[in-house]
Amino acid sequence: MTDANKALNDWNAKIIAEFRANAGRCGPPFENADMVILHTRGARTGRPRENPLCALLDGGRIVLFASKAGAPTNPDWYHNLKANPEVEVERGTERFRARAVEITGPERDALYARQASRAPQFAEYATKTTRVIPVVVLERT
Repeated sequence: MTDANKALNDWNAKIIAEFRANAGRCGPPFENADMVILHTRGARTGRPRENPLCALLDGGRIVLFASKAGAPTNPDWYHNLKANPEVEVERGTERFRARAVEITGPERDALYARQASRAPQFAEYATKTTRVIPVVVLERT
């Protein structure tokens, strides 16, 4: 594991612990964000993975954005759910199964614009990369 990956894993572990200790709420920099913990299986390894993510709540749907802060590549969790779209989600104190579905076209653009208006850093992420940032909806199963 690289030093950068270890640092990210340590940072994520702290967010996950805070999320679980506070019924799904986190402090800065996520104090006003809707947060979830996404449980996936590694695309290559099949090992369980957990990622704390900012989400957009859209009616009964949970919308995720594979921004990776505007990096040139998609985040690992996105590759994992593309390979294995059956996931588990923690939201607040609830944990449930869901199916990940990628959204494209005008609906994708509208959801991304909503997130960017709520959290301006998402607008910045889109300007930092040449890729179209994937938008994924989690549908409860």
